[in-house]
Amino acid sequence: MVVGHWARSPFGPFSDVMVERPDGHRILLAPTRETADFIAGTYAFDEVRVVPVGVEVVGRAWTVRASALRLHFVSGRRGLVGLLLRAVPGSLAARPAWAAAVAPPARALLKVSTRGAAGRRRYEWYGARDLRPVLSASAVYEGRDLGVLASVLPPVRFGFSSTPWKPCVVRVTVTVSLESGSGTEVRTDGG
Repeated sequence: MVVGHWARSPFGPFSDVMVERPDGHRILLAPTRETADFIAGTYAFDEVRVVPVGVEVVGRAWTVRASALRLHFVSGRRGLVGLLLRAVPGSLAARPAWAAAVAPPARALLKVSTRGAAGRRRYEWYGARDLRPVLSASAVYEGRDLGVLASVLPPVRFGFSSTPWKPCVVRVTVTVSLESGSGTEVRTDGG
């Protein structure tokens, strides 16, 4: 699962959840048709559901509710990578050139891509601004307990990049170019 909790976006604040089942079926849970259409136009899903999505964050504890999903997790203290990301000014982290510059270490250290081609002739850049490990989690989806916290292996397949292989909370600024080379961009900031 990938939980998006966006403090700022062109759609206002919202949260969404991307789910990939063990059989590979990819599902988007989004709160409005507008957000669902945008996300589904950028990432690959087999099914899109418009459902209420609620995220509550109290300290390091997160509770996520979306249709048949109940997820609770607790994040830990920042490690070295998180401390380094926090030192990058927000205005720099939001620039596509920064995402391009940090692409090699992000791939080597975290096995993630920070830029790449997305759906519908879109291009994306991820500017990570913080990283904390997830220490514990419990989840029930469609009435089934999902078991213990585990590595994200194999990687999820929603777009050109996956998530770090160790479950974590990442604060990220995402920039999406709506048409390759058009200069029209949509930027969201969250975790």
